[in-house]
Amino acid sequence: MRVLAVGAGGVGSAAAVIAARRDFFELFVLADYDLARAEKAVAATSDPRFAAAQVDASDAGAVADLCREHGITHVFNAVDPRFVMPVFEGAHRAGAHYLDMAMSLSRPHPTDPYRQTGVKLGDEQFAAAPSWEEQGRLALVGIGVEPGLSDIFARYAAEHLFTSIDEIGVRDGSNLVVDGFDFAPSFSVWTTIEECLNPPVVWERGRGWYTTEPFAEPEVFDFPGGIGPVECVHVEHEEVLLIPRWVEAGKVTFKYGLGAEFVDVLKTLRKLGLDRTDPVRVKGVDVSPRDVVAAVLPDPATLGDRMTGKTCAGTWVKGVGKDGNPREVYLYHLVDNEWSMREYGAQAVVWQTAVNPIVALELLAAGTWTGAGVLGPEAFDPVPFLDKLVEYGSPWELREQ
Repeated sequence: MRVLAVGAGGVGSAAAVIAARRDFFELFVLADYDLARAEKAVAATSDPRFAAAQVDASDAGAVADLCREHGITHVFNAVDPRFVMPVFEGAHRAGAHYLDMAMSLSRPHPTDPYRQTGVKLGDEQFAAAPSWEEQGRLALVGIGVEPGLSDIFARYAAEHLFTSIDEIGVRDGSNLVVDGFDFAPSFSVWTTIEECLNPPVVWERGRGWYTTEPFAEPEVFDFPGGIGPVECVHVEHEEVLLIPRWVEAGKVTFKYGLGAEFVDVLKTLRKLGLDRTDPVRVKGVDVSPRDVVAAVLPDPATLGDRMTGKTCAGTWVKGVGKDGNPREVYLYHLVDNEWSMREYGAQAVVWQTAVNPIVALELLAAGTWTGAGVLGPEAFDPVPFLDKLVEYGSPWELREQ
């Protein structure tokens, strides 16, 4: 296996130090628009199997050329979602397999955005599935933590815990605190704005996919690991677009524990038009308002030594258990920032995201997971993945509700 990771930000850099402890690959090229950033991430591994490169993730041809230059077998997309399609297409042109953690962007319905879907997350990628199948190549989409591990939990529950499922609800929350900042998102603010302010998607049997208002239907979910009760709201997320394709359920939702202050900030950004991606003219320079917001906030990858607390990603499932009785469970994965910083030098949220594609790459290298076309994590046997996560020293857990 010869891997090209596109993006040397928080997740890409964390993925590199995680992969450096494994022996399933012979080359890992870490590429970024900023070559110095890629070189810094490679240096942190102290591993001769790693190499740095420069690439423009918006240029599919440049991605394909870099693949050919290094004989790449698998492209791992670690840049934000606006670059999904060029990296996806570049891997396809080069005849490489592909993995990402976020899917092609959605576009709201032009006249009824809070009831009907427009272009859904991943639609552009799924439209390309026949060409990937014909080529015998795999595009494994949504293999971060959410989407990714949360989807694997859903498949595991369907196969091993339930005879029928009424609802699958992905629930994410934390008690992370960043010292010295009044407002400091622990993940890419560009991505956070995109998923939180778009119309959230819900799936129901008999109705299919539909949308609602951002931050709709708040509920308090009690998270494990000492995090406790956190108010969660509907957010647009890939699990709702992926899980129903492979897992039978009556309803699928995603709710995120953002907190009242975070929601207020996001609403203010929208009111001011600072969530927009289309450039505006400022003193003779074209600039995207959202890029400005991202630029003035701290880089999430640099916050680990100021951060305390835990983050929890998980999947709540309700239905009929294997014994024929009603059952509710929450399958989850906790990461303590103190542990991830001590062990890997990566803050908890980016580490929790980054470990999953590396586990998937190892399963693909061993031939444990195989496939062709555009497939989500639910299309694969969940047990080897969950076992491997334990082997990596970061076990998952199950709580009866």
